Amino acid sequence: MEALIYMVSLIVVFLFIVFLVSLFWLITIYNSLVKQRILVNEGWSSIDVQLLRRVNLIPNLVSAVKGYMKHETESLEEIVKIRADKDTDDLKFRGDQEQKIGQAMYGIMAIAEDYPDLKADKNFQDLQKELSELENAIQMSRRYYNGTVRDYNTTCAVFPNVFIAKAFNFTQAVFFELDNPDKKRKLPAVDFDRR
Repeated sequence: MEALIYMVSLIVVFLFIVFLVSLFWLITIYNSLVKQRILVNEGWSSIDVQLLRRVNLIPNLVSAVKGYMKHETESLEEIVKIRADKDTDDLKFRGDQEQKIGQAMYGIMAIAEDYPDLKADKNFQDLQKELSELENAIQMSRRYYNGTVRDYNTTCAVFPNVFIAKAFNFTQAVFFELDNPDKKRKLPAVDFDRR
């Protein structure tokens, strides 16, 4: 009888230890997923701050350019329209809108090449420099964000984390990427013979 009680006690202790190890394992994986999700949110917040700075630069750029570029009002109107449509939580849509804003702003910079007085304007030069610095900051923030998304998505997808991620509703995060990467990688044509 004592042997039976001893065996039952050993089984109960063993099952209790297995339960504690499993609970510790579950808590560790859950906390890892939470930390990764927080890093993804921090990464997006960093991008959002830089994009807001760029959006706030638009009115200054538009007012500096307006007097010189009477014929190019459609480019300016396009930026203002895109700027008005950008408030959303959908990261894919937001990324597309920010890409359009960037393209339109670079279009204005390219058009400005045809206006020597505008290129010589100190205010315009300062805005051009600030825009260039902002684009670099956005690129760095985008790299950080996409790195955290990659790490988070990997953490969610690997075995056995995938079971805990699904049980606690951790979903894959969306990368902040270019709409058409092949189109973006093409170098622009440069023509120095333009007069």
